[in-house]
Amino acid sequence: MRVCIVAEGCYPYVVGGVSSWIHNLILAFPNLEFIILAIIANRSISGKFVYELPENVTEVHELYLDDQEWQQKKKKMRKAKLRKEDYRALRSLVLNQDVQWEKLFDLFQKSGTSIEDILMGEDFFRIVQDSYQLQYPQIVFSDFLWTMRSIYLPLFFTLKMEVPKADLYHCIVTGYAGILGSMAKYFHGSRMMVSEHGIYSREREEELIKADWVQGVYKDIWIEQFKKMSTLAYDRADIVTSLYENARGLQIELGCPAQKTRVTPNGVRVELFQDIPGKQPEDLQYINIGAVLRVTPIKDVKTMLQAYAYAKQQNEKLKLWVMGPWDEDQVYAQECFDLVELMHIPDVVFTGRVNVREYLGRMDFTILTSISEGQPLTILESYAAGKPVIATDVGNCSGLIYGESDSYGEAGILTHIMNVDEISRAILTMASSKNLRARMGEAGYKRVMEKYKIEDMKATYRQLYQDFARLMDIPWTEEPFVPALSENAAALEAELDTEKKSPRKRGKKRGQKQDS
Repeated sequence: MRVCIVAEGCYPYVVGGVSSWIHNLILAFPNLEFIILAIIANRSISGKFVYELPENVTEVHELYLDDQEWQQKKKKMRKAKLRKEDYRALRSLVLNQDVQWEKLFDLFQKSGTSIEDILMGEDFFRIVQDSYQLQYPQIVFSDFLWTMRSIYLPLFFTLKMEVPKADLYHCIVTGYAGILGSMAKYFHGSRMMVSEHGIYSREREEELIKADWVQGVYKDIWIEQFKKMSTLAYDRADIVTSLYENARGLQIELGCPAQKTRVTPNGVRVELFQDIPGKQPEDLQYINIGAVLRVTPIKDVKTMLQAYAYAKQQNEKLKLWVMGPWDEDQVYAQECFDLVELMHIPDVVFTGRVNVREYLGRMDFTILTSISEGQPLTILESYAAGKPVIATDVGNCSGLIYGESDSYGEAGILTHIMNVDEISRAILTMASSKNLRARMGEAGYKRVMEKYKIEDMKATYRQLYQDFARLMDIPWTEEPFVPALSENAAALEAELDTEKKSPRKRGKKRGQKQDS
């Protein structure tokens, strides 16, 4: 079976979190062929993979949401006219009135009309004018027109994308990924599954409410845009999964039919965190706090640093290890480094990207102060290593710490987001008692062993994939998938087999540099 993973802004360009989940999923099913349809910001990061792709990944396709600077190309309005049915479909999209998605798919894929002709054309102008007069007459029309063009440009890039053929489209979010999956299902007659780690439309709404780059009614327009895309994904998907029950309830609240939904918890390779290195001699004088994360705003590292600083004033044995890359948002990372210097915070180590197994055993507990999460793998990895956790009350952190259907007890301390005083007190409480840490660490270990092992996740998705294969009359085999050789590669293989006396070097795996 050929599975297309449709992911936005993560795999294989960013480490951790959802990217790790995708990578582990692909590795868990070496018998399936995977292709990647990656949605990224622009061409500047094209091909810059941070993962070595598994052998059963045969193709990577990229969609760029920001491929041109439209606001610097204020050309004259074009004369190109849409057919009546295409005009009605485009109008239904902009006014969000029973959106005629199939007509839109055909318009962008089959008509030959360019994105520029549509956005800069008279028809789009008239539709935006209608929207303006009906809903937003109090603002400046020229600003409204250009903002609407900027809002619809990434969606139009998505609708223009030629989606590669696959049997199943596994969309890791709704949004633009859901558009691609829905479009592929329409054109190729394939199946579609959505697996949300966080609820995409709700997360975008929270980001937009807090954002400075968009103001006033434009926040509402952007929020509506993400909601209509998620509604399409929920409507067209055959199965919609979430990581925990509350997230499933939110999907249903947002319009996903309940019969489509499934709860599929995350899983970690517990054995990887057994017999890992413990405290080193230089660690014995400290109480080590581990923060396994990307140094980005959504992880709210600044709040963590401030809370640690105040706790450090009361307990000088504390030491904070921030373990993870800082190159994703270098401006924010520099602000974090500067904050450490400005506040004169002692004993803070930014390790950069590391193998967490080499450090986690040295920690006394871990901490996560994110403002948004799904079901964090870092918490599950901490539990696998027997380490308790301090975490903010986002996503499923409450369920992971307190348990949802077991009696193991608390496996850490839950705090409110961005609450420096509360997080600081939690650090001091956790640092104050070795027995408390041991008890909570044991509870976390039992919880992960019962419900969150990689084997559990693999069994769940094996059943889902097998069900899809059966629906499509595709034979299921456990034999590893072997990628077909291209003509050039096949010719080289034949040549290598015949040239016994002077064999040439074979090509290396993808992700490695070839010899010059």
